[in-house]
This record gives sequence, C-alpha cells and structure tokens, in this order.
Amino acid sequence: MSLAAAIMFALFIAACAIGVPIGFSMIVAGLVYLLLIGGDIGLVAAQGINGLFSSFILLAVPLFIFAAEVMTASNISDRLLKFVMMVIGRLRGGLAYVNIAVSIIFAGMSGSALADAAGPGKLMIDMMTKNGRYPRGFAGALTAASATIGPIIPPSIPMVIYGAISGTSIGALFLAGVVPGLLMGLALCVQVFIVARRRGFPVEDPVPFTAVRRTTLRAAPALMLPVILLGGIYSGAVTPTEAAAVAAAYAMLLAFIYREMNLRSLYQSLLGSARATAIVAITVVGALFINYVVASEQIPYALGNWITSLGLSPVAFLLLVSVLFLVLGAVLDTLLMLLIMVPILMPSVHALGVDPVHFGVVVVVDMMIGLITPPYGELLFLISGVSRIPLAELIRESWAFILTLVIALLAIVLLPDLVLFIPRSAGYGG
Repeated sequence: MSLAAAIMFALFIAACAIGVPIGFSMIVAGLVYLLLIGGDIGLVAAQGINGLFSSFILLAVPLFIFAAEVMTASNISDRLLKFVMMVIGRLRGGLAYVNIAVSIIFAGMSGSALADAAGPGKLMIDMMTKNGRYPRGFAGALTAASATIGPIIPPSIPMVIYGAISGTSIGALFLAGVVPGLLMGLALCVQVFIVARRRGFPVEDPVPFTAVRRTTLRAAPALMLPVILLGGIYSGAVTPTEAAAVAAAYAMLLAFIYREMNLRSLYQSLLGSARATAIVAITVVGALFINYVVASEQIPYALGNWITSLGLSPVAFLLLVSVLFLVLGAVLDTLLMLLIMVPILMPSVHALGVDPVHFGVVVVVDMMIGLITPPYGELLFLISGVSRIPLAELIRESWAFILTLVIALLAIVLLPDLVLFIPRSAGYGG
C-alpha cells in the first residue's frame, strides 16, 4: 500500500470518528488521495456515475425501500400481526413468538431490517410492554434480534447490493436465504421457549372462532407478496429488479384497497424513500471510488495471495471471515463493510473454491448480527429511539440473542447444503 493510500484510509477513519457521514467521509478521503498522487479529481465522479448507471440491478434498492415505506405507513403489518396472533398467540410467551413470526413474514416483503424494526417491531414492543407484561429490555432486544431476519429471507436489499458488486445471481441469493432465515427464526423461538418458562411469561387469550375466517382473509393479500416475488423471478416472468417494482406497486395497491393510505401518507412514503435512497447512493459512490483505489493498489490480490498461502480450507476461510465481520460489525456500518470488504475478499473466495452464493449469505448474516452488537448496533439505537427503552437495558438483554444467532451462523457456515439446496434444485449450478 502506498503512502497516499495509507493517508486516505487514516483520513477516512478520522472523519467517521468525528461524525462525518460515511459516504462523505469516503468521498473526501478519495479526493485527498487524488490530490496526493496528482490525479484528476473528476475521477471520483466518473467512478461513481459509471458504477451507479452501469448496474441495472441497483435500481431494485430504492424500489424495495419504497415498498417497505408504504407497508409501514399503511399499517399492513397490523393485519399480519392479528393473523399470527390467532395462529400462535396461545403459547406461553405467545407475544414473543408472534414477534419472531411477524418479522419472518415481513421479511418476505421489505428486505430491510430497519424497516422491520421501525414498523411492526415498534407495534410489537408496545403490545409486549403494555401493563408490564414483558420486561422492556427483553421486548426491545427480541425485536432487534428478530428484525435481523429481514434481509436474509427474500427479498433482501443487502443481497441485491452483494450480487451487484460480486456478479452473483440475485435469484440464487434470494433462494439461498430462505432456509438460513427460517433457521435464525427457529433458533430464536427455542430461546424464547426456554426463557418463557423460566420467567413465567403470560399466555394470550384465545381468538374467537368467529374471527378466524375474517382475520385470515384480511391478511391473505399481504401474505401473497413473497409468493408473487419469488414466483415471478423463478418463472422467468420478471427480473429481480422488475420484481422490486412489482413489490412496490403491489404494496401501493394493497394500501389503497385497504383504504389505509391517502395522498399525504403516500407523499411521506415517497419522501422517506428518497432520503433513504440518497444515503445509500452517496455511500455507494464513495465506496466505488475507495474500491477503485483498493484495486489500483492491488490490495485484494495481495490479501488473496496471503490467505491462499495460509492453506486454509473453504470452511476455515468462512469461519475466519465470519469472525472478522462480527468484530467489524460491532464498530462499523454494515453497508460500508459490504461495499468495501466484499471486493477485497472475492479473489480469495474464487481462489479457495468457496461458492459465492454461500459466501454471500454468510456475509449478510454476519452483518445482520452486527446490527445488534454493541457498541455500534444500529438496530439497538433505532429500537431505543422509537420505544424510549434505555440503551443499557437493550444491551443487557441482547447478548443472549447474539449468542443464539451466532450458533445459527455457525450452522450456516458448516452446513453449506442448508444454504444451497434450494438454489440448486431451482437450477443453480454452483
């Protein structure tokens, strides 16, 4: 690495440390690098524009963001919540199971952990903490942990970005996320089963039989969205990007059919989507230039040669990467890790014969666990903000959930067939 590149990385870290947004930190650091080597500063814009406009698949990101905004604003999650309550609410600690189940179902619609936590997650916390039925810290930490399932079960915004920067099939990634996402949900349910009996959590009142049909019919259209998305992609009717447009259009259709969205709330959804998309776009532009510098400095190849010289097996490599991402996830932004670390590691992935779909799922699961890992866990900050639960209470309860999800991650790493058997049955050749 040259002195100019070392200064660039040091400046980037310093800018992040003082609170400069990550995208701007990368762009400023990149400009300094160009000035030090006497390069054309227009290269930053050129790399960003070429990267954004040459990747059709990245168009799926704002569309999935918009779909999540619409579903949150139109209270579609309320219908799903009542349906899940009817099915599993009678178990001891029923609301905790409902929390996990709603996250699994909503994961098939939004593709965003933050959208899951801010939408149905907030509603679940309010229900669980009403009249002190569940400890606040437990309710908030469980909501944060279950929200990590959002980007694992398709659709998934992080998997779209991973596929765009690694050249991996988005469809295969989507299918590969189904079993790991369900496994994470099952692991959390086992933990709730144990904790509910130890702490004596309450049992919910049964739903009257007369309400079963009405509740099911009200939730059925929303439950169809994951089926439409995956069915459209694997029937060849739509590409993943077009599926994102279908998701956005279907969410709007449901919102207006249910009469739970007006022009004002639609405008707010558009505004929120534009803001979130702008943040992602700026971060991507900065990362594209940092990746250009990393490639020109031949850092990936040097790192790849070093890892290859260690004689690691594919499983040992994945375990090493998992530990690396878990540590980095505690202090770094997940999107930053995805955009910077994946291009650096991909040469090693190919050199060691690691399946890129399996690697992508492992990386995304790692990053989602990072969202609830102190001190930087974004989901913990979000949950604390929307529910006013003190961060200390959330952190105290979150460690058990982190351990549970790490155990699920270990199974995903050691048993690649769990990840790959659905994509392979659909024709994936990896």
